[in-house]
Amino acid sequence: MIAIIDYGVGNLFSLCSSLKSIGAEAVVTPDPAVIRAADRIILPGVGAFADAAEKLRATGLDRVLLEEAANGKKIMGICLGMQMLFEESHEYGIHKGLGLIPGRVVPMAGYIPEGLKIPHIGWNPLILKGESKHPLLKYVNEGDCVYFVHSYFATDTDAVIATAEYGKELTAAVAKGNVMGCQFHPEKSGRVGLNILKAFCEM
Repeated sequence: MIAIIDYGVGNLFSLCSSLKSIGAEAVVTPDPAVIRAADRIILPGVGAFADAAEKLRATGLDRVLLEEAANGKKIMGICLGMQMLFEESHEYGIHKGLGLIPGRVVPMAGYIPEGLKIPHIGWNPLILKGESKHPLLKYVNEGDCVYFVHSYFATDTDAVIATAEYGKELTAAVAKGNVMGCQFHPEKSGRVGLNILKAFCEM
């Protein structure tokens, strides 16, 4: 069973529906006991980093995530959920993340070429990184397109397993041991996204 963490940020039911469409048992829950009992955990997120991190800590679910990560449970962050896996974010100040993946989250403004719209919204092909394909991407081919909505990106990290180009290469997916994340939305990325969720369920 996959626990999708509900901490009051975003519509999580499209993600739950996507998982169920590939035959996975999934539940949207704020209950620490249910999260601990799950085989895998997904941390979703939309909106501002500071607000989301504050809500996660207010519920105590940050501690649950850290404990389960230390126990070796497979955890995947999506969009803002991926960003919160990092050490810190520079979104309207400097805010502490979960620190499960080394690196930081910084603005695209000033990094990508002028004239490109921010937020970056749309479909972009994945560029696979590393000597061998990461298990999360085992059903993904170079150039497969996924759907992004973001204004910030992860950098200064050795955990990158895929990037996408938007004026410059931006981190698209990361993995460090049993913790991984996608900057894009698998649940909005058609068959490619469903295959990424399928791979996560099989890990």
